[in-house]
Amino acid sequence: MAEENLNEKDEEKTQEQQTEQKEQAAQDDPSTGSGTTDGTETAGEGGAEKELTPEEKIAALEKEIADLKTQALYKAAENDNWRKRMMQQKDEAVAYANASLLGDLLDSLDNFDRTLDAAKDAKDAKSIADGIKMINKSLVKLLEDKYGLKSYGKEGDEFNPDEHEAIGRVEDEKAKKETLAQVYLKGYKLKDKVIRHAKVMVKVPTN
Repeated sequence: MAEENLNEKDEEKTQEQQTEQKEQAAQDDPSTGSGTTDGTETAGEGGAEKELTPEEKIAALEKEIADLKTQALYKAAENDNWRKRMMQQKDEAVAYANASLLGDLLDSLDNFDRTLDAAKDAKDAKSIADGIKMINKSLVKLLEDKYGLKSYGKEGDEFNPDEHEAIGRVEDEKAKKETLAQVYLKGYKLKDKVIRHAKVMVKVPTN
């Protein structure tokens, strides 16, 4: 009987030791017990996003719309300024397109002024005429060589309605085709483009 009592006491002592060991292990393991509860709370507090209220969502959308409007106004102002600059540059290009030509013509104007001053005291009309011819020759050369301006239209040339403006017609028994009988005003081409038609009298074959 005494032996049975000893065995029971030993078993109770062993169970108590095992219980103490389990409790100690639970305290040391962060994944169990109070450690697990603390971790779950931390994850819950740090990971979950706060849901916006309807008022906050509306305010955020209104701010986004206001930002987009500001960007659109800025782009519109930029485009308007660019358009104005382009128009100004175009106007200036048109206004001063002939600046180079006019600058070249100033020399001819100066020569005409000098010729007129010399004509006041000149006794020989031929010298004045020679001076004007020199100015005309110099001006024609400038316009032809630098700007591609050329005159056309001589008596005997074949009549071309694309280049000549007939202001009258005269029949000729010897004429085999329409030709220029007389040139009243020379025509001019800028490179290959007619900028002034020649005014002419046309000689036509007799019907």
